[in-house]
Amino acid sequence: MKVYLSGEIHTDWREQIISGAEGLDVTFSSPVTDHAASDDCGVAVLGAEPNKYWHDHKGAMVNAIRTRKGISDADVVVVRFGDKYKQWNAAFDAGYAAALGKSIIVLHGADHQHALKEVDAAALAVAEEPRQVVEILRYVLTGALPG
Repeated sequence: MKVYLSGEIHTDWREQIISGAEGLDVTFSSPVTDHAASDDCGVAVLGAEPNKYWHDHKGAMVNAIRTRKGISDADVVVVRFGDKYKQWNAAFDAGYAAALGKSIIVLHGADHQHALKEVDAAALAVAEEPRQVVEILRYVLTGALPG
């Protein structure tokens, strides 16, 4: 199973899911999680931009190539919304995955329930903890309930 891990980059939720899924037949992919590299990839490859808008635009376009590939190839897309920052890109990824008919698991705390109600409605599961994502993957692959 191919799983794309989208969303916030400020906590270790990806590592928790990847280590928890050890032994399962799962391949994980994700966006570049080095914030500076993600911001600067466009100008690093395509040339400097004096205007911050075009600097960001180049980076967003280059990153979109990776994101579109990862989501398109995925069987399951996990989208994490963290507490500290608004992840507009994560909401976009969830919408893109929904438009492609991908199975989506949304991961966020209870305090985001109202703000993310439309995103949650497009998901097949809404989890609050990374371990719940692992339990979903284990159940889907093996039929085993948490025990």
